[in-house]
Amino acid sequence: MKTLFYNLLLAAVVASCANAPKENLPNGDEILATIDKVNLHWQAEHPLLTADSLPFRPYSNNSPFWDNAAYHTGNMEAYKLTHNETYLAYTKAWAESNLYMGATSTDTTEWLYHYGETPKHVLFGDWQICFQTYCDLYNLEPEPKKIARAREVMEYEMATPNNDYWWWADGLYMVMPVMTKLYNITGNAQYLDKLHEYWTYAKELMYDNKTLIGDTLANEPQFLFYRDGKYLYPKHQSVNGVKDFWARGCGWVVAGLAKVLQDLPEDCQYKAEFLTTYKEMCAAVKACQQPEGYWTRSLLDAEQAPGPETSGTAFFTYGLLWGINNGILDRSEYLPTALKAWEYLTQTALQPDGRVGYVQPIGERAIPGQVVDANSTSNFGVGAFLLASCEMYRLIQK
Repeated sequence: MKTLFYNLLLAAVVASCANAPKENLPNGDEILATIDKVNLHWQAEHPLLTADSLPFRPYSNNSPFWDNAAYHTGNMEAYKLTHNETYLAYTKAWAESNLYMGATSTDTTEWLYHYGETPKHVLFGDWQICFQTYCDLYNLEPEPKKIARAREVMEYEMATPNNDYWWWADGLYMVMPVMTKLYNITGNAQYLDKLHEYWTYAKELMYDNKTLIGDTLANEPQFLFYRDGKYLYPKHQSVNGVKDFWARGCGWVVAGLAKVLQDLPEDCQYKAEFLTTYKEMCAAVKACQQPEGYWTRSLLDAEQAPGPETSGTAFFTYGLLWGINNGILDRSEYLPTALKAWEYLTQTALQPDGRVGYVQPIGERAIPGQVVDANSTSNFGVGAFLLASCEMYRLIQK
């Protein structure tokens, strides 16, 4: 009787597995090969200068400005996964050529935090994202010089009464993880308190979670971030009169939240709030994916700038996969979305030579008529692709 029972139970389990939907997961070795192909192609095409110090120049291969630094966040993630010393050597050379600094002014009386590409814009987040990677390098081989400038800048900033440092969505990816990384290195709780204070300002300014804007009735909340205060609805609308949420802007936030949640201590009083916003955004992002797997540049209005875009898609893919891998997002609900996005990234965005195409150029919104095609690539787009690839590999390993 007992044998019959176990046989029936086994048959039921086998039948259940046979009837379960197949996930068609990618091959782990192919993912690693893709990471290597993409990363080595980018590094070969963008060699670093070898001088100990360089002229202050945004947008050079050696620059610590946001676009380049965003690539290095992806490269370091690829190194953590693969332990490929070539990847690490490239980032080490970049950091050392910048003397582990962002914007270089040493006169605190002239430090600025509105938009700017000068040595004086030390407090502007686009010059602070490099500190993420300096922290990662410190964690591998602790040397005070690697985080000395990061601590100087962030601790000066935290000593001011201002809370409006993050006034654009991109800044949340640029700087939030800097705060958690420095907290974990120093144990200084002020990093978490100021993280929450600056986040609260940014969220109240840009997050669409209300049905009212002032005294004006808006359409339903979307749980997405406007790029900045210029784009709030109804003051600004898409070409078809709906709320205009920029894909890469929201991608920065989703990816930034994943990084923050990864680093926050379990007993942090602010963690539940970050987690709630992360889940709300992931649900909203899932709802506006295109059937082909990508997200269009204007998330709710595909006609504004139609066609695929890789940087926003890759950041969303990374954020969703991170949530699945860490048991925060339901696998059965979110994995089909992530797999469709992965298929787009590897079958359409990735070119035969290793170039990552369909990356919208530097900007801040979905621009009607702007050409984004297979030849459109950029450092931050490659960084986002690497982040997504690493999380996909971790999913396979689980």
